[in-house]
Parts: sequence; structure tokens; C-alpha cells
Amino acid sequence: MGARGGVALVLCDTGRLAWQRRAPYLSNPYPTTVPHRPRRHPEHRIRRALAPGLAMPPARPGAQQETDMKELLPAIEIESAPSPTWSVIWMHGLGADGSDFVPVVPELGLAPSPGVRFVFPHAPAIPVTCNGGYVMPAWYDIQSLDDARRHADEAGIRVSRDAVRALITRENQRGVPSHRVVLAGFSQGGAIAYTTGLTHPEPLGGIVALSTYIPAPDLLAAELSEANRATPIFAAHGSEDDVVPVQLGMLARDTLLQHGCKVDWHTYRMPHSVCMEEIAAIGAWLKARFAAAV
Repeated sequence: MGARGGVALVLCDTGRLAWQRRAPYLSNPYPTTVPHRPRRHPEHRIRRALAPGLAMPPARPGAQQETDMKELLPAIEIESAPSPTWSVIWMHGLGADGSDFVPVVPELGLAPSPGVRFVFPHAPAIPVTCNGGYVMPAWYDIQSLDDARRHADEAGIRVSRDAVRALITRENQRGVPSHRVVLAGFSQGGAIAYTTGLTHPEPLGGIVALSTYIPAPDLLAAELSEANRATPIFAAHGSEDDVVPVQLGMLARDTLLQHGCKVDWHTYRMPHSVCMEEIAAIGAWLKARFAAAV
């Protein structure tokens, strides 16, 4: 579990991420010290709320800035070193924003070299049908949650795919080639990482898909890019996930294997969340990708 031993990152009912001891986490993932907010469904913001007595881990040296470039999604950026040679574009879940996974960066345990630019874009706010039409940040509309497709709006998926492709192009313009760009995402953001990465016309450096599913299987089957059929994929899911059941993650894994993709599959005893063991595994996986490209 790393330096913090039995401490896990837990998705709270408030939509924030909390440090808690593993045993209470497994029995009750929702800290009672944080005021309750109604669950609007289905994916909640991941943000860190530190339990009493635990200090925030120091941020990795590097620049952090808000970007809102014309015709690009607004985003938070963190550079681990000047002139980064790798980029990780990380999409948040439904109802969240780009700040949610910023605290994860120092926990990945990456070395100072190679330099990495983390880009955390903010999804636009749109009405979400399965949530009663409530307007919230979302990568696409979800009409219902009845099956593995979740009746996702394919037109909206294409729009978000184009927006992420524009971010990839921006990284290319800043000197990071596509084969050194990793797409990552949690839940609905992971669905966009899958779809964008596997249909991108140029080889990418990898895909990280957390607690997610394939939202448009027909689109993927029709537009799967040969350039990314062999792109390494890190996929992980919580065995106790009651928002995106682990069966949907396994179905995505099996679908990708049938397409000849390479999937590094992990499960963790957790709900719709992330944990320190998972973050450490992502860090190790990223380091392996960096080393393989040398």
C-alpha cells in the first residue's frame, strides 16, 4: 500500500476523496465527519478531504495552471518538469470536474524524468436524462441505465471524442508526439478514454480506464483503429462497485480482447472509487510505458 500502509483513498457520498483506514473503509466508505449531500447519480465527484490528523502529501514540483484556450476544453495542467516529453490527458466522471484527479499526481510515484504534462479537462455542462434532466458536467448524455450500453448518446460521445482529439493535437503542437500521449479516465471519463483512444488514427502511448465500460460498442467495432489495436491498456474496477458494476468492466475487457487489444486487467475490493493500491499500480504501469519508449 506504499508509505501510508493501511490507508486507502475512498469515494465519499459527498463526492470527495478521503483518507481512511482500510477496515472502516471496507465496512463504511462514507465518513460521518463530512456533511451529507444527496446523491444525484450515477458517478460522483472524486475529491480529497483529509481525515483529521493526516497531512496533504506535498505536491510534485512543477507548474500548475488553468487553461481555457480558444476552441479547446478548459483544463487544469500540471507539469512534473520543464519541457515535458510525455502527456497524460485524464477525464473525470459524470458531475465532476478536472480538479478531481489532480491530487492523484504526486501519489503515482513517478520519477522527475521523463517530464510529464498532466491535462485534466473540464467536461461541458449538459442536461443528463437519466438524472432527471439535471444540468451537470458530462461527456455525453445517458438516456437510461438499463443495459451494458447504458443507452449513451452516440452523437455526444463523438463530440467529446473530437474535443479530446483536439487536446491530443495541442500536445503534438507543444512537442509531444501522439505515441507519447496517454489517455486516462474514470467512469464516464474512462468511457471517453476507451472510445477516443481505440479509434484515434495515430498510435497513442496507452489508455488508462478506471471503473468504466464501453459506451458505444457499435461505434468502436466500426471505427477501431489498427494504429491502436496493440496500444497498452490498463483497466481496473472495484469488485463492490454499485454504480458501474464490475460486470460491465469485465464485458469491456472481454470485448477488447476479442478485438485483439492488449488489456492489463485489475480488480480491487472497493466501491465506485479509487484506492492507493490501484494508484500505485497505475504509476508502475506508466513508468513501464515510459521505459519502453526510450
